[in-house]
Amino acid sequence: MNYNAKGKAEVTYDAIVIGSGISGGYAAMELCKKGYKTLMLERGPMRKHGDYPTAGLDPWDLPNQNRVTAEEVAQHYFKQDRLSWWVREDHKHFINKDDEYPYDEVERFDWIRGHHVGGRSIMWGKHCYRWSDIDFEANAKEGIAVDWPIRYKDIEPWYDYVEPFVGIAGQKEGLKQVPDGKFLPPFPLNCAEQHLRESVLKKFPRRVITPGRVANLSQYDPAVHKGTRGQCQSRGRCVRGCPFGAYFSSLSATIPVAEETGNLTIRADSIVYEIVFDKESGKASSVRVKDRVSGEEVEYFARIIFCNASTVGTTAILLNSRSETFPDGLGNSSGELGHNMMDHHYGMGASAVLPGMEDTFYKGRKPVGFYIPRFRNIDAATKRNDYLRGFGYQGGASRGNNIPEGVIGTDLKKTIFEPGPYRISMTCFGEILPHHDNRMFLNFDKRDKHGMPIITFDAKLRENEISMRKDGVQCAEEMLEAAGCKDISSYNNATAPGACIHEMGTARMGRDPKTSVLNKWNQMHEVPNVFITDGACMTSAATQNPSITYMALTARAVDYAHRQVNDGVL
Repeated sequence: MNYNAKGKAEVTYDAIVIGSGISGGYAAMELCKKGYKTLMLERGPMRKHGDYPTAGLDPWDLPNQNRVTAEEVAQHYFKQDRLSWWVREDHKHFINKDDEYPYDEVERFDWIRGHHVGGRSIMWGKHCYRWSDIDFEANAKEGIAVDWPIRYKDIEPWYDYVEPFVGIAGQKEGLKQVPDGKFLPPFPLNCAEQHLRESVLKKFPRRVITPGRVANLSQYDPAVHKGTRGQCQSRGRCVRGCPFGAYFSSLSATIPVAEETGNLTIRADSIVYEIVFDKESGKASSVRVKDRVSGEEVEYFARIIFCNASTVGTTAILLNSRSETFPDGLGNSSGELGHNMMDHHYGMGASAVLPGMEDTFYKGRKPVGFYIPRFRNIDAATKRNDYLRGFGYQGGASRGNNIPEGVIGTDLKKTIFEPGPYRISMTCFGEILPHHDNRMFLNFDKRDKHGMPIITFDAKLRENEISMRKDGVQCAEEMLEAAGCKDISSYNNATAPGACIHEMGTARMGRDPKTSVLNKWNQMHEVPNVFITDGACMTSAATQNPSITYMALTARAVDYAHRQVNDGVL
């Protein structure tokens, strides 16, 4: 290892956070606020709030109607473009190139990545829904995988803690499957969405269409929303990065707050390849890093280490951290590290035309439409015999243009300003069960250009997911019919794991060190000064988007680690 002239003291911190995305940013902020000199390590380049090069461009400023050329796709995005909607000119600079960051597949896995300071917190969809005991108790009740070591009461105060800072616009509905939170005013349903809500409730009282709960500031309070944030302008350009800081990200919220404490050091271009275990102390002593640009290797020391490099990134680091004590990866005596890979499955849903209301329109391009929480397998009345768990929907209604082919000149200008009918669409998101054989592993005989072993995926949808999908499509059709829609079109195109960008599991929480990697505090059973609070920690997948749960678990784990330090345990 290489050190500078000041030796070990120069590379020693109170805490190290690996990763700078949703959970890494939150871990760094909470640690810094508690007085810990914290080093944040990010394998990608530096990025600051405002480094959003396409945020101010109009559609006509983007080449190729915002499409990436076939030649560029073939060279750089041949896996990520399998999701045909994903790689676009206006945000391709946030997306890893497949030829530069290779991975292998036994079964197809769509790994969506963005290596830069801020990680995928710049790129996320911003939906935030609390989990409930329906989710935390499901494994135990059904005999699936292992039991969560926590329940809703354990995490509820931490949802309460993080939500005001994050800033979540939403509407209270009193549903036990998605508990209400501390909300800003919602982005209201437009008239077509409201019509859908009312029509569906009449025919299906258990199916609630509510404004999507999103981390966009519908109202801005400078006393609460710290960092560099402002109110949402409903520009519909979130995917490019928001110069107003209207949606929550590490760049606009947690990192600026951490920096204000004077306790944060960010080291970009730092590929973490190993966490070093000290057999004598029974703890991790340091983190070894390779500079992405220079190739220089450096070792950093800390009392506490938080792993937040993403579900796949964190587990790859742990699997690569082999020692005499842990020959199969750090803290992996259970053998569960890398297993139980989950995501949400989608690629199913329906859309239709809603006739009438042609005399109405709406202002702006709000950041969210509607959400339909899970309504299957909640209680005896909603139990299904053909599958376990359930699904929810995200969707919206809007008016587009009906431009006939071949229209040009004055006729084209006129047609553009004549909106067509309302069209409602909804996409179904289903839960994937934790299955031991859904996994990722490292190929130590094959290396990337940085010398890291190649990650290989072997995970797929199984019988329960396939059965669920049929019902999800049918329910979407039923709801559109209930609203009086016409020209209903449904689809069921099974996506591979990873496509929903909600990958979870691989270093799960549990009660027993023999069957899990982490305890109820997100602390490694066998390496007590290492905490994992990104998606790798999850024991099941639920149907809800997971990011707000990562943040709540992170704040909770930092608080616990701090108490352990004060008590002299860590």
